[in-house]
Amino acid sequence: MIELGLETSDGPADLRVLFIGAHSDDIEIGCGGTVLRLVRERPEICIHWVVLAADGEREAEAHRSAAGFLQDAKDIHVAVHSFRDGFLPYEGYHVKEVFEDLKDVRPDVVFTHRSEDRHQDHRLLSELTWNTFRNHLVLEYEIPKYDADLGSPNVFVELEEDIVQLKIELLMQQFGTQRSKPWFAPDTFRGLMRLRGVEGALESGSAEGFYARKIRLALS
Repeated sequence: MIELGLETSDGPADLRVLFIGAHSDDIEIGCGGTVLRLVRERPEICIHWVVLAADGEREAEAHRSAAGFLQDAKDIHVAVHSFRDGFLPYEGYHVKEVFEDLKDVRPDVVFTHRSEDRHQDHRLLSELTWNTFRNHLVLEYEIPKYDADLGSPNVFVELEEDIVQLKIELLMQQFGTQRSKPWFAPDTFRGLMRLRGVEGALESGSAEGFYARKIRLALS
């Protein structure tokens, strides 16, 4: 299978990546392995990390986790907002204002929630991402949960075992408020990465899956 790379005309040093998450652990669950690969292999890129609904202890978790996942990156910008969990659609006006400000980031790649996610906060952010960034590469990540809304991704990022293990360790270390939930467990995260590795026919056997609506190919 042919692999497609992430490059700008000025090379990797000019690459700007925006990660958007509704809650303090969403980015890490959905694409934490990809984050770890990016900052390890391309520490010169610019990363913007935005969490919309995290207050109290979850706000502290969001900052600590971002620092852990991005510790090898040189150019990072973290913003954590305190909108109420589960109520983002009802605060849509103010959430939209956050997205209007994100236009100044001018990202090359945007990672956001999957549009078919059943969680109302996740769906809203996906919708606003597409409304805001109309001429960008947008990759939608997935979150395993009770809703059983996982789909069939069409983009895969291969993860070696050390990245898989580090992602799981950081998730379990950083999110104490979530560890009591039965689904928030190492075998959940490892199992999904293993499944996506099989689907992507990847040598390492593990991957994160993403959903891409539009990809433009450069043939020269």
